[in-house]
Amino acid sequence: METFSEIRNHMLGLYELKIDEPFIVSFEYPIDDSGRRQSIFLAELKTNHGRRVLRVETPVAPLADLDAEKCLRINLTQRVGYLAVGDLDGVPYIKMCENLPYAFVGEQELDYVIRRVALAADRMEQFLEPGDDIT
Repeated sequence: METFSEIRNHMLGLYELKIDEPFIVSFEYPIDDSGRRQSIFLAELKTNHGRRVLRVETPVAPLADLDAEKCLRINLTQRVGYLAVGDLDGVPYIKMCENLPYAFVGEQELDYVIRRVALAADRMEQFLEPGDDIT
């Protein structure tokens, strides 16, 4: 896939989009049969050198509930994705992200990364915020 439009069309065939804008889409990724879901956001970004990358992002837990050192230690152990902070409805959240250069974005690669990021973020959410599904 070489354009965000192609990525959007691929997602339309798989999920109901919650956000559908020119360079950002969002949908709910089903984790398992328990009803847990992970909100996934896909957005096109440009690097400082003008290269386009696709960011796969999902919220994990509110930052206020977490220790920054714990988050950095978790970040070090990540094999897929990295942790960042971003706002969700005006509340700072820990988010799991992965950036893919467009040169490496194919349907199978994209589906794999979405699945890995969603599953890892959900496991992390359950560890950091036991109980109900919050994202």
